[in-house]
Amino acid sequence: MTIPFTKAHGALNDFILTWSDEVPADLPLRAAAIAICDRNAGVGADGWILVERSLPAIRLINSDGSDAEISGNGTRCAAALLVEAGIASEDVVIHTGAGEKHLRLIHRDGHRYQFEMDMGLPEVREETTLAGYPAVVMWVGNPQCALVCEEIPENWVDLGRQLESDPRWPNRSNISFVRAIDRNTVQARFYERGAGWTKSSGTGSTGAAFAAMHKGLVEPPLTVLTEAGPLELRQDGTLFLTGPVEVISRGDFFFSGH
Repeated sequence: MTIPFTKAHGALNDFILTWSDEVPADLPLRAAAIAICDRNAGVGADGWILVERSLPAIRLINSDGSDAEISGNGTRCAAALLVEAGIASEDVVIHTGAGEKHLRLIHRDGHRYQFEMDMGLPEVREETTLAGYPAVVMWVGNPQCALVCEEIPENWVDLGRQLESDPRWPNRSNISFVRAIDRNTVQARFYERGAGWTKSSGTGSTGAAFAAMHKGLVEPPLTVLTEAGPLELRQDGTLFLTGPVEVISRGDFFFSGH
């Protein structure tokens, strides 16, 4: 089976995007997502996004074949696809598994974009201690748990892997580690449910920054320093995240079913 695709990344968090009406009707989606996202035998990505033109709407399938409600970086990638297709312009509305999301195109230079996205306001579900660190458990359109640290631990990837599947989260959770650098800057690292270590995360950045805000360590506007560079967060009732997108390739993936 042939799967047409566009590949884009939002701050090095990369996604394969396919128009939903171009997906073969009998395609096993979970198996196809695992195959197309494979970094050796596939195109390689953190997730596969099916984009419906009419609403528009998106469905995100992680690289392990599991469904995710939303990705902030991935939704910006979908917005770029819609702009390039002429379906959207400066203001983009996308229906996601976490509800309707509004984005604003700030800048475009060819296939490179900057979007600001209304991330909503995280809902704190629990404050606890995990792995010896204060932790804030939140809903940011998807499950997030941010560990607030004085220094990011050297073994944060291993801790993230362990905590992602903690029994307290039957459907797993995204894990972030955050430290306050000054009143308007945080450093964050991300272990994402269904994708593992990623160099940045839109919802993760929002949750990590909000956890530091909730603890009284910082205040908006905030710069979130990720491994892929800075993302900017401001508050105007809800939280608005600004970050880059680059559309990098288009082609066909030949799915063999194995």
